[in-house]
Amino acid sequence: MKILAMDTSSLSASCALLEEDVVLGECFANVKLTHSQTIMPMVQSLLSQTRIPLEAVDLFAVTDGPGSFTGLRIGLSAVKGMAHALGRRCIGVSTLEALAYQYRGVDCVVAPVLDARCSQVYTALFRWNGNQLTRLEKDSAIPIAQLEKWLKNAGEPVFLVGDGAKLCYNSMKERVPGIRLASPALQFVRASSVALAALPDIANAVEPSALVPAYLRLPQAERELLAKQKISGDGK
Repeated sequence: MKILAMDTSSLSASCALLEEDVVLGECFANVKLTHSQTIMPMVQSLLSQTRIPLEAVDLFAVTDGPGSFTGLRIGLSAVKGMAHALGRRCIGVSTLEALAYQYRGVDCVVAPVLDARCSQVYTALFRWNGNQLTRLEKDSAIPIAQLEKWLKNAGEPVFLVGDGAKLCYNSMKERVPGIRLASPALQFVRASSVALAALPDIANAVEPSALVPAYLRLPQAERELLAKQKISGDGK
């Protein structure tokens, strides 16, 4: 089975092609271009380099959140369009779980962290035992101070990974000495990890129309509107 995986959930963008659990090719970019400019040319380049036509793809996988609202929409729309045209099924993968998969095979606790702004992060907590992944905390949007409590209570060293990892590491390293920062090569989401995370869930693949983003919190525009409505109501 060939899986085409994609990630546009955060600062970086990537796509990968797997056959079973073998990575046939991967493209990654972390540049100041919108994902709508980069992701489809990357897919075309990947298929060209691997000499595998799009029609040979059996399944599509994509990060469905949390992450950038615009980025998630771009990735989901691209995958849904390709899958619908080919009559293929899809799997949505948690961005945080995909980040945790970058430590597959290393016995450790992993805390994926995405910067959610406003002193908050999107995060979760996982433990790897060989090739067995156990989720310790659900995907959440929480204050950085709450994540610090999670890490202090872990009772063992924790690897921070994701675009918010460095921010959290620098702010906590004096108070949480057991935390470790992922290497630059592992810091951002890789589409190959998205595909590997999708493999155990193949039986639950869905039609393209069923893919929906997991935002965890309202988009900024909606939050600002609610805040204005609250202020207006308080002023009456």
